[in-house]
Amino acid sequence: MDLDFAPEDLAFRAEVRGFIAEAFDDDMRAKLAQSKNNHLDKAAQVRWLKRLGAKGWIAPDWPAEYGGTGWSLGQKYAFDMEMALAGAPSTSNMGLRMCAPVVMAFGTPEQKAQHLPRILSTDVWWCQGYSEPGSGSDLASLALKAERDGDHYVLNGSKTWTTLAQWADWMFCLVRTSNEDIRQKGISFLLIDMRTPGITIRPIPTLDGPAEGEQEINETFFDNVRVPMSNRIGEEGVGWTYAKYLLQFERGNAYAPGLSAQMSKVKTIANLERADRGGAMIDDPDFRRKLCEVEIKVEALNATELRIFAGRANGDAMGAVSSMLKLEGSQMQQAITELALEAAGIYAQPFVRDTWEMLQPGGNTFRAGPDYAATIAPNYFNYRKTSIYAGSNEIQHNIMAKMVLGL
Repeated sequence: MDLDFAPEDLAFRAEVRGFIAEAFDDDMRAKLAQSKNNHLDKAAQVRWLKRLGAKGWIAPDWPAEYGGTGWSLGQKYAFDMEMALAGAPSTSNMGLRMCAPVVMAFGTPEQKAQHLPRILSTDVWWCQGYSEPGSGSDLASLALKAERDGDHYVLNGSKTWTTLAQWADWMFCLVRTSNEDIRQKGISFLLIDMRTPGITIRPIPTLDGPAEGEQEINETFFDNVRVPMSNRIGEEGVGWTYAKYLLQFERGNAYAPGLSAQMSKVKTIANLERADRGGAMIDDPDFRRKLCEVEIKVEALNATELRIFAGRANGDAMGAVSSMLKLEGSQMQQAITELALEAAGIYAQPFVRDTWEMLQPGGNTFRAGPDYAATIAPNYFNYRKTSIYAGSNEIQHNIMAKMVLGL
């Protein structure tokens, strides 16, 4: 595989840099730099996505027939890398990245016409209804009941860890439509309007007491919620198949561009901060060894992703490879936040509830240490979740053992 950029890809990379310099405004840059979970608020995210949409770049992974870019592998890689190096907001919200591929693959013509244009325009925001209080990694045990009543399902039960449900207009949701000996056969996939009577959203408080606009997770309760059967994706009882298809897109992302950008930040911090024995942290032999070990793994993951995504461009299915990318990507994300915590030293220790408000004019509260230090510990703790969500690392090992090794 030729990993060199073609001249047209280099020209495209320059175009991407020019777009980012203009569209990624100072307000977004400042807020992301001080975000404890790498999120903008909804208004800023929509503003950014609409700028990408106006450029025609909002859905790099979509087929061109539905509004995708039709980019080559080199263009897609250049776009992802430049976005990551600039620290620009992600284009991968749940509608664009997860729900849309399922609707494209299994939805009816009416469902495609209803949902895909509004996802592409960002006029509708989506959340994911998978995990339940007693069903996380063992998702097949989910119990949210959906009983037929005429041409509707009536839902009773709950979902948990519903990321950004407070912003969502719609939810793609797994429900139990029957009780089978094989639990997966009783699961169906529904699209649910979050304005439907009987839906209640309650925030789940986290230890960092997130600032306004940074609250992430929720519980979602369903009390006799009526959902039209026309909102079901595909066949009743086949939702598990559709869910597995979706997880390829949730797990099988390009991690290397973002990891490379995070490594660059760690190196900058390590050049500025002092080691215990004197000199810069970057020159400390033990820290430098750990930094090099992680960087080698990131470069290996980068080469692997390029090879895998080249195959996808030729029509290859992602399959169990998505578990491998998710496993390695999660581990590297955590390892890099550990390096950042070590590099920043004592300046990463003070707890700051709202890092953004402390920078506003007229404030009389000052943080210890440089601006970059305030988000390092919150990011470290926030990234502990990466080895759990979208299927824990243990689940990914099991999938690869079964589907790749035949164990």
